[in-house]
Amino acid sequence: MSFLDVKDLKIHFPTDDGLVKSVDGLSFGVERGKTLGIVGESGSGKSVTSLGVLGLHKGGRARISGEIWLDGEELVGATAEHVRTLRGKKMAMIFQDPLSSMHPYYTVGHQIIEAYRIHHDVSKQVARKHAIDMLGRVGIPEPARRVDSYPHEFSGGMRQRAMIAMALSCDPELLIADEPTTALDVTVQAQILDLMRDLQREFNSALIVITHDLGVVAELSDDILVMYAGKCVEYGAADDIFYRPEHPYTWGLLGSMPRLDREPTERLLPIKGSPPSLINVPSGCAFNPRCPYAERTEGKATTVVPELAETEGGHLVRCHMSRAERRNLWENEIKPVLETQ
Repeated sequence: MSFLDVKDLKIHFPTDDGLVKSVDGLSFGVERGKTLGIVGESGSGKSVTSLGVLGLHKGGRARISGEIWLDGEELVGATAEHVRTLRGKKMAMIFQDPLSSMHPYYTVGHQIIEAYRIHHDVSKQVARKHAIDMLGRVGIPEPARRVDSYPHEFSGGMRQRAMIAMALSCDPELLIADEPTTALDVTVQAQILDLMRDLQREFNSALIVITHDLGVVAELSDDILVMYAGKCVEYGAADDIFYRPEHPYTWGLLGSMPRLDREPTERLLPIKGSPPSLINVPSGCAFNPRCPYAERTEGKATTVVPELAETEGGHLVRCHMSRAERRNLWENEIKPVLETQ
């Protein structure tokens, strides 16, 4: 069993318009010291999954089933109070927008101090020194002075660093980063990703990086999970996903990613259409209305939900086409086009 094991997780939300199946039978695992990248377009269920792992849907309208095992402890059946005691110490999250995630009325230092003292019986002076140390470790200049600054007094990159300092203040064993570099310029993005990699090595924590950008997870992740319409459509080692992908949706994500290692000769290849409504998910394969190869499945694409099947060595794909046909398409049609971008 991995340090984090998620098994057949379903998170559904009843609404007046119908049942929103945000996460619909998702399974994955992450070991200590390893990084899992979860990628997919907006609305694919990535953030709902992360909030579910942290128990932040408990007490709400969400209908949750399946299993979430954290270090041998099952969390779906645990009480909200117990899961709350694990947040911060056992698991923590770097949220997408630190300006809305941090309290505007309290200084950054106050918020780190409060998070630290919840799990440690120490004085305010000791916690303040720890907060200053954490701000310094994430690269904030003059931490002894900036500890008394408010979130709005920080730049976007500095706020993200402060959010990381808060998340890491109690040395969590599982760290979830939800779009950690959104709205940051590319130089700051690189610094934040390097920082997360360094801190993960130091703490030997399990890391989940959630993003719509395959470029963000290219160097950071050991394994990658591709989500579409609340389900996993492809899962495997990072090398498999980047160099031997087998799902048409993954091909589309790779085709829409700009390349900086060669001179561009063609336009990017966007995925046609839009992600489906999670209330009215298309029958059969959810990707079939946007898939250019749906007609190759003898009608199964629109009538039968494909199983997540292993191709080799832990590489899982949810597709009706045969493996031989997918490999042939990749080698002879998709890969040559991507290599000209």
